[in-house]
Amino acid sequence: MADLSDLSTVSGTELTEAQIKGILAQIDLDVTNLLRDGKLSALKYGLAGQGGHSTDRAANLKALLEARSLYEQLLKSRPSWEVSQFDDATG
Repeated sequence: MADLSDLSTVSGTELTEAQIKGILAQIDLDVTNLLRDGKLSALKYGLAGQGGHSTDRAANLKALLEARSLYEQLLKSRPSWEVSQFDDATG
């Protein structure tokens, strides 16, 4: 897919609660897989990127946790409804 030069052709709708929960589940899975690797030291690993940049485990973990916090706040900010029912028999 080609890079975009601007956002004028991009459209979308707000994420649903189910989509946000799915994103949170994926982040949790990514965190778990990162931690299960067993190399929690400062050992460097990375994916080749622009200009030869690489990232370490701590940076990846921090980014995942920050993303999780953002989506958790988004989920909590959604309007919620509490439904109650009056029961005339109880008084």
